[in-house]
Amino acid sequence: MPKVPPSAPPSADHSHNATDQAILAAAEGILHEKLQRQGCIGNPMDAADFLRMRMGALPHEEFHVLWLDNRHRILDCQRLFTGTVDGASVYPREVVRAALGINASAAIFAHNHPSGVAEPSAADRAITKELRDALSLVGVRVLDHLVVGAECVSMAGRGLL
Repeated sequence: MPKVPPSAPPSADHSHNATDQAILAAAEGILHEKLQRQGCIGNPMDAADFLRMRMGALPHEEFHVLWLDNRHRILDCQRLFTGTVDGASVYPREVVRAALGINASAAIFAHNHPSGVAEPSAADRAITKELRDALSLVGVRVLDHLVVGAECVSMAGRGLL
């Protein structure tokens, strides 16, 4: 029977990254369960901790939507778009399709800024308005758009919705 050479031990970097990923996944799971136990979103910032854990450390932009029913109970949190280090293309048609597919009545948008600076850009404000207008045609209210960085900035809280 041929001898199989022992596999090389994982590098310290690889096992460290795997451990970090496992810890972040566990934390996200705990925050997701807490959010689900709340049952509904009374304030869009109720979701901020969960979204910060889910997106805050990503090296690229992602656009997520927290879909809610008419009593603001959580239906789902979907990652709809993934981008690069400084942007993600967001398509209103696909957001409307996702809303109709899950039968949502309300939405909270969230995207991250890998730079850590959570200040909403002019492009963030423009896509939020475009999405709000598109979703209003099918009866879905946009409650907020959270920009996730070192902190979470609520565009509704800033009067930008």
